[in-house]
Amino acid sequence: MRLLVIEDDQYLRKRLTQELGQAGYAVDSADNGPEGELLGDQFPYDLIVLDLGLPGKNGIDVLTAWRARGNHTPVIILTARDQWREKVDGFSAGADDYLAKPFHMAELIARLGALVRRSQGQTQGPLTAGDIVLDEATQQVTVAGESHRLTGVEFRLLRYFMLNPGRLLSKAQIDEHVYDLDATKESNVIEVYIRRLRQKVGKERIQTRRGQGYMFQAPTP
Repeated sequence: MRLLVIEDDQYLRKRLTQELGQAGYAVDSADNGPEGELLGDQFPYDLIVLDLGLPGKNGIDVLTAWRARGNHTPVIILTARDQWREKVDGFSAGADDYLAKPFHMAELIARLGALVRRSQGQTQGPLTAGDIVLDEATQQVTVAGESHRLTGVEFRLLRYFMLNPGRLLSKAQIDEHVYDLDATKESNVIEVYIRRLRQKVGKERIQTRRGQGYMFQAPTP
């Protein structure tokens, strides 16, 4: 899944980018309001982490503008610990969650995971599709009781498929949700990773539609 971090503190932004990347997200970042707002409009992010105290345009105004234009990407806002008014304003503007600074990275990752599960109608536990269970903490998949380790791209790809069961996904859509802006991609790299995933979850579960894309078929429990 692809995530946007908008944070003006250079140290925190770099740390967020690195640790969220290790947690299995493709991460883009911006250090000011106008740039972050533009990125949020240009690319189909799955989640956004938004600081409120941004140069150029504050986070509340950025979020308000997104929602007014119909951008409903889930947003977690970062607020100062004692600024309760910021939390209220953030939720009023359309935020989905908030986290007060300073915070533990594990809590942010857990909150992001909860938003991901909620988007699929799950409220707790690992991401599941029939007998396929994806553990986001270990980045392993279990199929009918057998566990398999996943590479970073395999993990992001399978999570995107599992969040969109029965939906036809074009190669361009997959690229946009699996890779960040700085990623170097070869023309056939998606096909390679899909081939590897099929070996782990079953060939019949990721179908190819010639000239259209791919479809993940959730198995019956």
